[in-house]
Amino acid sequence: MVNQISNNPFKKNDSANFVINGGRPLEGVIEAGGAKNATFPLLAASLLTDEDCEISNIPLIEDVFRMIEILKSMGADIEWIEERTVRINSKDIDPSKIKKELVSLLRGSVLLLGSLLARFKEARIAKPGGCLIGVRPINTHLDAFKQLGVDIEKTDKDFRLSFKKDEPLNKEIILDELSVTATENILLFSALNPGKIVLKIADADYQVQELSRFLIKMGVEINGFGTHEITIKGSKKLKGVKHKLMYDPPEAGTFILTAAASKGNVLVKNVELPFLEFPIKKLKDFGVPIEIIEKEGNLASVQISPWDSLEIKKIQSLPYPGIPSDLLSAFGVLSTQSKGSTLIHDPLYESRLKYLEELIKMGAEIYFADPHRAIINGPTKLYGRELKSLDLRGGAALIMAGLIAEGRTVVRNIYQIDRGYEKIEKRLQGIGADISRVDN
Repeated sequence: MVNQISNNPFKKNDSANFVINGGRPLEGVIEAGGAKNATFPLLAASLLTDEDCEISNIPLIEDVFRMIEILKSMGADIEWIEERTVRINSKDIDPSKIKKELVSLLRGSVLLLGSLLARFKEARIAKPGGCLIGVRPINTHLDAFKQLGVDIEKTDKDFRLSFKKDEPLNKEIILDELSVTATENILLFSALNPGKIVLKIADADYQVQELSRFLIKMGVEINGFGTHEITIKGSKKLKGVKHKLMYDPPEAGTFILTAAASKGNVLVKNVELPFLEFPIKKLKDFGVPIEIIEKEGNLASVQISPWDSLEIKKIQSLPYPGIPSDLLSAFGVLSTQSKGSTLIHDPLYESRLKYLEELIKMGAEIYFADPHRAIINGPTKLYGRELKSLDLRGGAALIMAGLIAEGRTVVRNIYQIDRGYEKIEKRLQGIGADISRVDN
């Protein structure tokens, strides 16, 4: 057994800040780690079998620890057998013992609905939490479950779902929107159903594809994942599996964009290319020299070199294979260094652009059209300031801004950043960044 964390990793620690001295050249090699948002559905899928599941390449970050603690609270037997490898046995779990206070802090816990409903025919969980990037109701999840015949009761504090049918279910359902987690919940629910479920308007992003591969190993028949129509034929009994988690596309994208904004000479490794091809293509169009220098299967190493001229007219987040919403904040920082005006647009989250208010404090010229759109005029010189991280991706963008700013930047509320980036300061130090974690 490996105890890779000596202190309690599930205790929120917001007593530290990042202190950055900007303007240092970035050069060297940095690697992406395991995919945070693909970890949650795999952990949820481990509840579907009474056999051992072993998952490796897990990122050691706050949100993952919290999801593991939620599984433990229900009685799952969890053992770290290597630094980034966990073995889970959920044979004797009791959903009534779930820690509601942890569920309410983690958006990814919504995926427990599909697994618990499939296995126990009922699920009751507190309303999930997460980043403050805007309203993220689970109406799409509930509507999909309702189409499958699930009874739903909503209270002020939780959701209570029940499914009374024992015979195989054969259904065609249509999601209200392209929702990653709703797609994953239906995959999880369908995994123990011997009938055939056809899911339309399914999301196709990396998390859905990774969960599909995991469930196929467990014995589920899935066709069409990676498209917007998925067919699932489950089994009454699933087997335990060993699986290496894919690498994190948003993290690799963050490092690529950080190198680009700083005019760095940086090699980013462990890039899951199919999920970053479009952002990389757009960066090339904008004037950033990028070269794929190594490629084996889906994984690549990406070399970013200093640019001479940068011009970004518009950047808009879209479902896969478009620009990921998780990278829009980093593109916003890059846009402050672009020539002319850039329209930045996130049609989904009405608070995704809140971090731009922090960039204005640094000297950026930004005008808000509405909660979803802003115009950034550049290039502008940024100056170090005291900033507050409001959400995970916005916090990473503020680090990025501090690295290219003149003077000293202090980023507070870094708990938000730690939720998704493992020891980000140490990894950036490895490519020349002057960044340190300092207690208040």
